[in-house]
Amino acid sequence: MKSDGNPITPAGLAALKARYDHLLGDERPRIVEIVSWAAGNGDRSENGDYLYGRKRMREIDRELAHLARRMKAARVIDSALQVDRTRAFFGATVTLADEDDNRKIVTLVGDDEQDAGKGLIGWSSPMVRALRGAAVGDLRTVRLPGGAKEWEVVAIDYA
Repeated sequence: MKSDGNPITPAGLAALKARYDHLLGDERPRIVEIVSWAAGNGDRSENGDYLYGRKRMREIDRELAHLARRMKAARVIDSALQVDRTRAFFGATVTLADEDDNRKIVTLVGDDEQDAGKGLIGWSSPMVRALRGAAVGDLRTVRLPGGAKEWEVVAIDYA
């Protein structure tokens, strides 16, 4: 896989776009209305609605700029088009087992869509770097802050 761009699944890009559209179309106009109303109430130095609204508008504008940069750099990769399904690459759902046969299922996704609680592991994380290119039966050592841990690849699936 090429390292240029920001790899992301089609669902991940759709989620970024949905967040962008929500902020731009719903959240920001609502805050602008509040700030406009509060500004008309006189002294702005002690006007909590005005001060909070301006602060929230800056936060929204920063997030919109961040989302725009991430979407511009995005390189959509559809895992359904993966040719070599015997190895773990972007978009693969990998079942792992440790030495005590504790199972863990992770999906290799873009960094913008990672959510460890749901088993979505970012492409540049230590675990994914260790799993890239692994086949069923391979043993991979993941170096984590708490120490190294060895995992065996039990299954690879591309949904």
